[in-house]
Amino acid sequence: MWHPKEGPHPKIQQDEEFMQVLYREHAGPLHTYVLRLVGGDRHHAEDVVQEALVRAWRYADQLNPAARSIRPWLVTVARRIVIDSHRSRQARPQETDSSALELMPAEDEIDNALSVMMISEAMNDLSDAHREVLIATYFKGRTVNEAADELGVPVGTVKSRVFYSLRSLKLALEERGLEA
Repeated sequence: MWHPKEGPHPKIQQDEEFMQVLYREHAGPLHTYVLRLVGGDRHHAEDVVQEALVRAWRYADQLNPAARSIRPWLVTVARRIVIDSHRSRQARPQETDSSALELMPAEDEIDNALSVMMISEAMNDLSDAHREVLIATYFKGRTVNEAADELGVPVGTVKSRVFYSLRSLKLALEERGLEA
C-alpha cells in the first residue's frame, strides 16, 4: 500500500509523465491544425488544444503515449470541440461587438455642467416676470392656463411673456457662445 511519505503516488507520477509526453509531442502540431479550423483565432485555438489535452488526461488509462494512434485521436477530439463550439454559438443569439462603442464619443459631463451654468446665468439676466413664466411653463411643465392661474395673470400675458422671455433667453445664450 502506498503512503504519502513515499513521495508522489505512482498513479500521479504516471499521469504527469503522460501529460508531459503528450504535450511535448502533440500540442504544437495540434495547435497548428486547430488554428486553421478556427480561422486564426489564437485564443480559441489554445482553449481547444487545452480541452483536447484535458480529455486525453481523463482517458489516460485507455491511451498509450507511445502509440501512434494518439494524434489522430487528439485531432478528432479537437475537431469535435471546434464543431460543438460553433454549434453552440449558432444556437444562442449573436454577441454584439463592443469595439464600435469604443469609437463613439462619450457625452462629456463638464460640457453639460457648463451649459447648465450658462443657462442659469442667462435666466438671471431676464426680468423677474419673464423668469417666473419660463419656470412655470418649461421647468415645472405647466400649461399656459395653469401658469396663468399660478402666477395670477391673464392667459394672454403668459403667452406674450413666454414669447419675449424665450427670445431674450436665446439672445443671452448666443452672447455666451451657446446655440439656443
